[in-house]
Amino acid sequence: MSRLQSAQPLTASPAVPADDHWIEALDDGSHVLIRPLRAEDREREREFIRRLSPETRHLRFLCAIKEASPALLDQLMDVDYRDRMAFVALVHRDGELIEVGVSRYAATDEPGHCECAVTVADDWLGRGLGVVLMRHLIDSARNNGFKRIYSVDAATNAGMQRTARALGFNCRRDPHDATQVIHSLEL
Repeated sequence: MSRLQSAQPLTASPAVPADDHWIEALDDGSHVLIRPLRAEDREREREFIRRLSPETRHLRFLCAIKEASPALLDQLMDVDYRDRMAFVALVHRDGELIEVGVSRYAATDEPGHCECAVTVADDWLGRGLGVVLMRHLIDSARNNGFKRIYSVDAATNAGMQRTARALGFNCRRDPHDATQVIHSLEL
């Protein structure tokens, strides 16, 4: 997600309570817990970003970063379950809950539109987790009154292109940057 911004609230209350959760089966038969991001996930989010390969971090943030700064973490953790939403995918590893994926959207300045992103840990790629996370995000955006969801991605991000196609997104070159594409879905 390159330019997530806040906008005016669309509805008075969130459509997805913070305590909702789902156990989802992935393409390889493994299972993940999907739930809305919570304040208690701040350290998990930091560790998730740290564990991503440099290439995956670059595809996610459209720039090179080593670690999430406190300011970036503040932005990523700022969800209100309406205009700014995020879902995390968690698994148990060595007695701890580990974040293996995240999807998020944020309202833009254009009414009814939100920008989204999805990131999956390198060792969880190819299992269908991105599609699962995006389905929850799309449902939440629709339930919260958004009419269009879109992402701005590197044109070289083949994984996002496959995910977007699987979900019915349209794809076009970014008119402001030929190295990027815009995936959009009417809700």
